Amino acid sequence: MDFGKFKYEAAQKARESRRNQTNTVIKEMKLRPKIDQHDYDTKKGHVVRFLKAGDKVKITIMFRGREQHRPELGFRLLQKLAADVEDLGFIESNARQDGRNMTMVLGPHKKKSEAQAEVKAEKAETTAAREAERVAEAEAEKAHREEHQKNATAKKPRRRSENLDPDMEA
Repeated sequence: MDFGKFKYEAAQKARESRRNQTNTVIKEMKLRPKIDQHDYDTKKGHVVRFLKAGDKVKITIMFRGREQHRPELGFRLLQKLAADVEDLGFIESNARQDGRNMTMVLGPHKKKSEAQAEVKAEKAETTAAREAERVAEAEAEKAHREEHQKNATAKKPRRRSENLDPDMEA
């Protein structure tokens, strides 16, 4: 076998394997211990979106002032969030405090490539449904127009004097 051919095939294999690999992205979500329910739900929605996309999520609780003396509030909040997204991800590294912040990393159950394929299939499905709905709406509009034209009576042409306001004299 020719050595140049061997080097070329090895380079092709390496290029193909690089094309198929995906980079692991760590998204970060920052919270405070005194977070409102609605804000918590919003942040949880972002975490859910990141995990569905196959990304890891680093959750940081920032403590300020007196909050630093109550790390159990942050720990409880992290545990609550982990329990809420348990079906999408798992705790990769437990909550630990470093200075003013407490961090925890959640990893997705699915690989990034599987998640991307699922998102792509879901997007294609919604696009197809939207297109079918648009076609059905166009058909209904066309049928309505044809029905209206069928029932419409022929209008007689108006003369100039009939177009004027009847209260006004010519």
